[in-house]
Amino acid sequence: MAIYKRGFSQELYVYSDPASNVPAKSLSLKYGGKWIREKHLLHEFTTTRQMLESSIGLSKKLMIRPSLTFSNMYTMYPDLALKFESVSLYAIYRFVSVDDVHRHFRAAAYVKGVLSRNNLQYDELTTDGDQTAFQTGLIFTQLTNKLALSANLGIHQVLDEERWLKYGGPRRFGYQAFNYILSGGYLLYPKNYSSYKQTNFNIYVELIGGNGLDRKYSFVDMAPALQFIFNSNTKVNLGYRFQLAGDLYRMAQQGIYISAERTFLNVLNNR
Repeated sequence: MAIYKRGFSQELYVYSDPASNVPAKSLSLKYGGKWIREKHLLHEFTTTRQMLESSIGLSKKLMIRPSLTFSNMYTMYPDLALKFESVSLYAIYRFVSVDDVHRHFRAAAYVKGVLSRNNLQYDELTTDGDQTAFQTGLIFTQLTNKLALSANLGIHQVLDEERWLKYGGPRRFGYQAFNYILSGGYLLYPKNYSSYKQTNFNIYVELIGGNGLDRKYSFVDMAPALQFIFNSNTKVNLGYRFQLAGDLYRMAQQGIYISAERTFLNVLNNR
């Protein structure tokens, strides 16, 4: 896993997952916060989503990640306290590993299911907690020295009850989408490793996009980000995501993301 091998930390993307997992029998705890600026009629206000998740390395190839979100989005009164929004479960299985000196290639398949209290209100389909949904896809990651590139390709299915209503009228929104994330990361510091306690500084650029499969729309966002890794087990991310192009109805076209994650090695070992 990138965080524990010298020079591999730039594979830990901010807005997406690589095709690698947390180490076997290890556990990570993560907090993430997203803030966006919404506009409705003459009103403009900031809303937030707070995320708690834990990644569990069941083996070197299989990882699961349960998570919860709390939010004041999807409400007429965004200044109210956060409320429980969604619960989800993500699983990723790495089926290809090709390792060499200072480089490797990974390929993995994943599934994610989300149970959300929100009704479908926008064209944009996500697994962040916006809708009850299911997504499956593939991830391909190539690391070469200090540069890591990755592609995440997924099919998204919304499980909103309106989807199965039998009537002849037009549907308000689509229920299927092809989503993708193209990611690049580069290790800026340290130039040379002398200790695993050295702080790592990584920069990222990710392109996040989607296309409706049963309703015509598309979008492409850019998300530059900074990352610090301390003692090879604690990660802090700061990112800014904004729309480059798109013709969809969405909650916001830009937002700030901050997260912190701590990994604990070998905590699941059998005694």
